[in-house]
Amino acid sequence: MNKKDIQLLYDFDRWAASQQHAVIATLSGEQYNRNLGSSFGGGIHGTLVHIYGAQRIWLDRWKGNSPSSLPGIAELPTLSVLTSQWDALRQDQDAFLRSLTEEKLEEPLTFKTLKGEPSTLPLWQQMQHVVNHSTYHRGQVTTLLRQLDVTPVGTDLITYYRTL
Repeated sequence: MNKKDIQLLYDFDRWAASQQHAVIATLSGEQYNRNLGSSFGGGIHGTLVHIYGAQRIWLDRWKGNSPSSLPGIAELPTLSVLTSQWDALRQDQDAFLRSLTEEKLEEPLTFKTLKGEPSTLPLWQQMQHVVNHSTYHRGQVTTLLRQLDVTPVGTDLITYYRTL
């Protein structure tokens, strides 16, 4: 995987999140916070906090830190607060992406898991995982939106490619 491909994946991730967040912004507070029996707090809010938290942790790892926990719902209590924090994270991600070299992407990078266990993988694999993880959980949010009788928006990679 090269720098151009990684950048394209992160551009896709930003686009897909933006598309979905536009739909989520139309929800009532009750819908946004409703426990629908899903993981991560049961609903949309908890799932979005999880996606954001995972992206935050991975970026921290790439910068040489190993956080020991994900942020919780209480730390990001509203969509507005979460959106603000996510915007700041995107700026940090963009700066990190600009700093990448082809060589850096290939280098193995060691980090500690949330359980404190060491793990080593090439940076490009870690970065690819983050986008895949976010895509997986956006799919869960799509299901949650349908449970609320809200029409979701398509966020497939091929849909993004068609916008280019």
